Amino acid sequence: MSDLPPAELSKKAAASRALDYVEDGMLVGLGTGSTAKWFVDLLAQSGLKVTGVPTSSRTKAQAEGLGIPLTTLEQAGQLDLTIDGADEFDGRLNLIKGGGGALLQEKIVASASARMVVISDPSKEVATLGAFPLPVEIVRFGWGSTRAQVVEVLTVHGLGDKPTAWRGDEDPYVTDEGHYILDLSLGAIPDPAALNRDLNLVPGVVETGLFCGIASVVVVGLEDGSARVVSPS
Repeated sequence: MSDLPPAELSKKAAASRALDYVEDGMLVGLGTGSTAKWFVDLLAQSGLKVTGVPTSSRTKAQAEGLGIPLTTLEQAGQLDLTIDGADEFDGRLNLIKGGGGALLQEKIVASASARMVVISDPSKEVATLGAFPLPVEIVRFGWGSTRAQVVEVLTVHGLGDKPTAWRGDEDPYVTDEGHYILDLSLGAIPDPAALNRDLNLVPGVVETGLFCGIASVVVVGLEDGSARVVSPS
């Protein structure tokens, strides 16, 4: 009988099932977050001979400590596969990511991969994205102006009365790339692709946590150790 809480059992099951997508010799993007951490642990134990490209300093430190060979995206170029978690996903496999603060590097790595496999527990599956706050990474220079323009975009999308808050308790959260993160509590996002497009047109916005048209499948782990695979509807 495992001592792990049910949520952790689900994450571990998803990470374990995701190993089936990995083959010797692959260049693999290594995600960031609690579920991705399980995958990196299990990958190190699997005996698979791969080279990883981490999506954050935290994942890099974890992989190095476990002896997983690493390279940079600049050196690797196109990757075979990225395995990463998500904060939410819908039936079309649109995602909200960035709860761990690494959304920019996660999206760059995933977009440079032939395939992205998302690993998740059942709580992350939603009919409509938006219950989880949407992270938006912005540059520090002119942050006040950028924030105001972000609110203007939300207004155009009928979400202008929703709160925007800095990531962090007292000081703004600073990403690996030296940027700030705004968390947008939207409740529901009717058109994720359109919102992602319009937010990325704002000067000062570096990237959003909306991943649209990037994920290939989602592996949902269950508490009994099994997993189910969700394809786009």
